[in-house]
Amino acid sequence: MAIRVSVQAATEDECVEGLARLVDAGFLPVMLPRYLTDGRWMARAVPAPSTKAPAAGGGRGPVVSG
Repeated sequence: MAIRVSVQAATEDECVEGLARLVDAGFLPVMLPRYLTDGRWMARAVPAPSTKAPAAGGGRGPVVSG
């Protein structure tokens, strides 16, 4: 599943501020503020990848040879 968050704003400054708040909350920008043809500004961000190491064995239980 892909998670994306968008900021829509009336002005470039509002869009930049909204994107900055997402970055402060741990998101990574993937589309910097752009002016769209319908007269609004938009930016997009995605969650930052987790820095936690995966559980030993991938969390699937013990491996049995056989």
